[in-house]
Amino acid sequence: MTDSNTPEHIPEYIQVINPATGKVRQTYNFMSLQTISKTIETMASVRIQYEKTTLSERSQKMKKVSEILRARCEEFAKIITEEMGKPITQAKAEIQKCAVLCDYYADHTADYLKPELIKTDYSKSYICYEPLGIVFAIMPWNFPFWQVLRFAVPNLMVGNAGLLKHAPNSTGAALAIEKLFLEAGFPEGLFRSLIIDLDGASYCINHPKISGVTLTGSDRAGRSVGSQAGKALKKVVLELGGSDPYLILEDADLELAAKECAISRMSNAGQICISAKRIIVIDKIREAFLKIFLARIFEYKAGDPLDPKTNLGPMAREDLRDLLDDQVQRSIKAGVKLHSGGKKIDGPGFYYEPTVFLDVKKGTPAYDEELFGPVVCVIYARDLDHAIEIANDSPYGLGAAVFTKNLELGEKIAREDLRAGTCNVNTRVSSDPRLPFGGIKESGYGRELAAFGVREFMNVKTVVVG
Repeated sequence: MTDSNTPEHIPEYIQVINPATGKVRQTYNFMSLQTISKTIETMASVRIQYEKTTLSERSQKMKKVSEILRARCEEFAKIITEEMGKPITQAKAEIQKCAVLCDYYADHTADYLKPELIKTDYSKSYICYEPLGIVFAIMPWNFPFWQVLRFAVPNLMVGNAGLLKHAPNSTGAALAIEKLFLEAGFPEGLFRSLIIDLDGASYCINHPKISGVTLTGSDRAGRSVGSQAGKALKKVVLELGGSDPYLILEDADLELAAKECAISRMSNAGQICISAKRIIVIDKIREAFLKIFLARIFEYKAGDPLDPKTNLGPMAREDLRDLLDDQVQRSIKAGVKLHSGGKKIDGPGFYYEPTVFLDVKKGTPAYDEELFGPVVCVIYARDLDHAIEIANDSPYGLGAAVFTKNLELGEKIAREDLRAGTCNVNTRVSSDPRLPFGGIKESGYGRELAAFGVREFMNVKTVVVG
């Protein structure tokens, strides 16, 4: 945010750079405080009228959003690819997943909002739900459409409004989503994308007509936003970083485990919160597992993300690649065994070699920090108890997985032993509209998706009739 008192070195605009070429794709000017204020005031008025619409009307509009997403999948996917580098096939899959999300909430929101009768000494008592108002969202670039829609869709369905500050390098996606809701028939002003900096975001958090705040981002951003929202007494949901452990037990199907771990770690160039960042292998099977797993990793080749054959695109920004490289080099200096990779790829764009660390030890960056890029960290465990100990030895708690042919044991480990928001058996962690999603510890708090996500920004109202 800039004004006459802003130092000259602070930019008044955003430059979106194509990470595959390093060239500027688009330039956008920041909005003024006056524009932000007017947007919020207009949204508050629009939302009051929108709340009077029926769930059936909202459902029809959300079905239209789904239709548009499917019809213009290639167009939207190309925006993702050109702004943050995701391979085009993965970008298309993201758009298709968004369409499924829209259909799901169009079909099921009414069920989630049914009043719940409670038997008491009163003649009648029950719980019902009403929207809080405007939800302000600060969203990341790694899933530019999915992350936004998974906050926006349930909130628009229940009668809230959505105000978005997207990551700067996903500004084109943000504006496309705003137009998407308009085209589907939602009222003008009910969902808006703001082009603002951190000062503008703080202004929104503290604005009296903002009722709730949701952030998907780093733990550092979470501390800042959570603190501001707390001081402003605003409800907040934080989905932050992760360092997900994947346990490979002695009886695991190694082909399945290797495939799931490789896909989880290398998709989106490793830039996924719930990626398999710590692969914990029981020592007795490490050689057998690594033979299969490394072959899977070496199938990933960097290339033009617009080419459907490319399975490894660039990292989203140059500074992110530099940060990852710094973590890799510090890990090597700390004594971590580098099996392969470990360097930036020369040429245009922000590419990084698929990198494999073996026998990663505690006290090194590869063990202690979240590595957000195509870097595999393999840790050896003596036995099951040691593997569980390593898995929980992290400040994060977003997702986790265990691979074993003993399904009863695997389920017990997932249910009772692993400390994370989502714990899977014999499959990689992913988000699903039907299941609540979120973390514990430094991975944040609150939940998105399913019924829990619908109710996060609603007043859970108790009604008693004497």
